[in-house]
Amino acid sequence: MRPAHLALAVLVAAVWGVNFTVVEIGLGHFPPLLFSALRFLVAALPAVFLVGRPKVAWKWIVAVGLVLGVAKFGLLFVGMDAGMPAGLSSLVLQIQSVFTAVIAFAVLGERPTRLRLLGMAVALAGIAVAAADEGASGSLGAFALVVAAAACWGGSNVLTRRASPPDALNFMVWVSTVPVLPLLALSLLTEGPSRDLAALRALDWQGAGTLAYVAWVTTVFGFGAWGWLLHRHPASTVAPFSLLVPVFGMTSAAVFLGEPVSALRWCAAALLVGGVALTSLAPARRAARRAAQPTAGPALPPQGTAPAPVPASVPEPAPEPVQEPAPEPVPEPVHPVDVPAAGRTRAGS
Repeated sequence: MRPAHLALAVLVAAVWGVNFTVVEIGLGHFPPLLFSALRFLVAALPAVFLVGRPKVAWKWIVAVGLVLGVAKFGLLFVGMDAGMPAGLSSLVLQIQSVFTAVIAFAVLGERPTRLRLLGMAVALAGIAVAAADEGASGSLGAFALVVAAAACWGGSNVLTRRASPPDALNFMVWVSTVPVLPLLALSLLTEGPSRDLAALRALDWQGAGTLAYVAWVTTVFGFGAWGWLLHRHPASTVAPFSLLVPVFGMTSAAVFLGEPVSALRWCAAALLVGGVALTSLAPARRAARRAAQPTAGPALPPQGTAPAPVPASVPEPAPEPVQEPAPEPVPEPVHPVDVPAAGRTRAGS
């Protein structure tokens, strides 16, 4: 990976990590469900008029919009508003990789390897340690809401895999149009129109700044840059940078919000990040090693690069003239082996 691409991957992880601190500040200005609805409204407009038509079926856009936008972000914002610390939220959400593996096994039949099962066990141990730490001083109910948000994120990952969007930014912008009305309706029903109107009337530069950050910087820039990197590099090269998100999340929360980080929380962080690394990355490394072994077939281009154009067939060579009255048989046309397109996965926060 080029130094500029490396810096971009770290920048996206930092943007997503700091986002939890920005959300915590924004929740001081907006009710959680209204804040989430406004986040997607600002992310969708005016970008939806600039990215072109949707490139996947509407059923996938609606499904991901409801599971990711309404369920995942709604639960996350409500959980943080109920007292879940920003730094701990950035850490606990990483359990989404375990939920992704479990849902993919149940829905897609993807059997986890032994190493992935070990990683899931380690990550769950980290969640148990984090719950014990939070239970001693915080709200287990808010903790459970963020875990539920991670489960919804895992479900949206599987739906996105089925959708296979060719353009991550286009897909995310159109997905952002779906949650706006459901979240606004939920906000009016549960938070009340008077509270929502009071928040909008009291909007100041800090509230507007948090809204702009979570919509344009985190959603539009973050997912767009991440998708751009995945188009140019293998997923196994880009995905490890997502493990930096809780590092930036916990650090920014400690620096800007004064959140304490106990020894038990650091232990939970080590277990969670290690478990997520085993769950998400080990199979990809093993597949990469198999792909690197020499084979008798034609060489394939590295994953993440576009294959060179291949003609549909090689022209038949003209037979040389011979003395015999019957010409030699013409060889069969040679059809090159099709080169599969590089797979893409999506990552985000």
